[in-house]
Formats: sequence, structure tokens, C-alpha cells
Amino acid sequence: MARTVDVAIIGGGISGMSAALTLARQGWKPLVLTGGVLGGQLISIDRVEGVPGFPDGIAGYDLVPMVQEQADAAGAELMMASCQAIEASGGNWLLKTDEDDVVARAVVIATGAAFAKLGLDGEQRFAGRGISECASCDGPLLRDKVAVVIGGGDSALQEALTLADHVSKVFVLERSAALTAQAIYRDRIKANRKIEVRTQSTVSEIGGGDAVSHVRVKDAATGSESDLATAAVFPFVGLVANSELARGLLPLDASGRVIVDAAMRTSAPGVCAIGNVRQHASYRAAGAMGDAAAAAAALDRYLKSGEWAREADR
Repeated sequence: MARTVDVAIIGGGISGMSAALTLARQGWKPLVLTGGVLGGQLISIDRVEGVPGFPDGIAGYDLVPMVQEQADAAGAELMMASCQAIEASGGNWLLKTDEDDVVARAVVIATGAAFAKLGLDGEQRFAGRGISECASCDGPLLRDKVAVVIGGGDSALQEALTLADHVSKVFVLERSAALTAQAIYRDRIKANRKIEVRTQSTVSEIGGGDAVSHVRVKDAATGSESDLATAAVFPFVGLVANSELARGLLPLDASGRVIVDAAMRTSAPGVCAIGNVRQHASYRAAGAMGDAAAAAAALDRYLKSGEWAREADR
């Protein structure tokens, strides 16, 4: 038999846990479906910056549990189940999970995003054998070796800076003419003698025997190619929204992100989308927490009055 709750939150990352905290403080009893994993992408980040109250930054694996503890103390509940489908059900929403089904008056989709793949031969073959998405996990195993980071955004430069604490050399390969990360990360990269940035550079091949030994790098300006020896490759070339639950239920933009208004409301009454799964996401922890606050305010009004007049609908 399905259990009934006020609000079901799908996702146990920083956006989902922040929404649970705010909704619980407003007097509701939110249920967080974590999918068996807490923390999302932040769980592998050594230092999350730009979060008010933490001038020196805070480890992602510390930040999310702190918010989880606050949410739990306020009355939120966690369920380690994975949501497999969302369906309309008599004015409510039925969430089918791999455990008990859940009927909720309102839903928050906080499923985040996954790192995009390079689409190269060898990418799958070398997974766990030189290809990694976690510098804090694998950096200590690469002491005095060379590592390659592919990408020029915040995630790529954060990982490069973490790797520089362990390896002898980090090459940052960016396909465009300039890095796209925040200025504070670009300045730190420039000041770190262990890190070399190569713009207008793309990787056409990842090679090796039992493990990664090199990448084939193409210079976009000249068209020339050369091999770069490396023990590990860290691809950070963008994010792909985890929006499969919303497909067919809610409008998505061309990149597969859920379309919302300024209050994080979707076109479906009582359903919000927050964090990296939603259109125009900031891709930053502070932004995800802001999304959660906006969604919680919208859902509080909805649960009390039934009002769901989105800005786009006025």
C-alpha cells in the first residue's frame, strides 16, 4: 500500500536536502527519496566555495551531511529508495519506487546532473583504470605522476587544483580559446606552477594497455596532433541533466533540462524542479540552495491555497 506525504523530494544532494530543511521548518513533513546516495556531485569535492557563512570554503562531504542533519532535526524524513516514475493520481502525484510507492500532494525534482562523456574509443575501457571523475579520490594514487584534465569550467579547474596537491604535473586541455571558469579559479590556475593550460586543444583518443598511458591531442589552430603522456584523465566537459523522470511529464528545453519559472514551478501543479536538473541552473551550491528556498516558498503557498499561477501563465 502506498504511503501518503505532503511533499516528496527526489534527490539527496544539496538542493534536495535544502528544500527538505526549508519545507520542514515551514511545518510540512517532506520525504526525501535519496536513491541510495546522499550528497550528489558535491560529495567528492574537497572545497565548495561561494557558500555564505564559509569564507574559506567547506568540503562537499561535510556540507551536505550538515544540511541533512538540520533537515532531520526539523522533521524531514529520508528514504533510501529510487524513484522510477511519476504519475498524476487524483489531484496528487504517485511516485513509483523500488520500495514502497509514495503519494504526494507536491513533488520537488532535485535529481541533479551527470558529467557528460567524451564519446571517445577507450573511454569505457579505461573507466577506473586511468579515467576518473574524482580528483580527491584518485589524486593520492597518482603521486608524482602526470594527469590531464579536459575542460575549462569550474569543475575542471577545481579538480586540477586538487590534483596539483598530489601529482607532478597537470595539463588542462580546453577546446575553446579561453577558460570559462570563475575568475578566482582562473587566477589560481595561472599562479600554480604545476598546472599548464592548453587552449584550443581537443582530445581525439585515449590510449594505453592495461591502463591509460597517453592522450592524442589535436591543436585546433594548426590541425596538428601529438601524444601527451599521462597516467590519468579527468573529463569535465559539461553536465547532462538527470531528467528522465520528467520526460513525457513536463516540458524540457533543448538540452533536456526541466523548464521552470522564477519560483521553480513547472507547468504541472505542485511540481517544482531545482538545482542542476532545471533550466538555467547556476551549477553552484549556493545557487542550488537558493532554488530550494524559492521552491519551498512556492510549495508552501500551493499546499495552503492550491494556487499555482506561474509567471508564464499570468
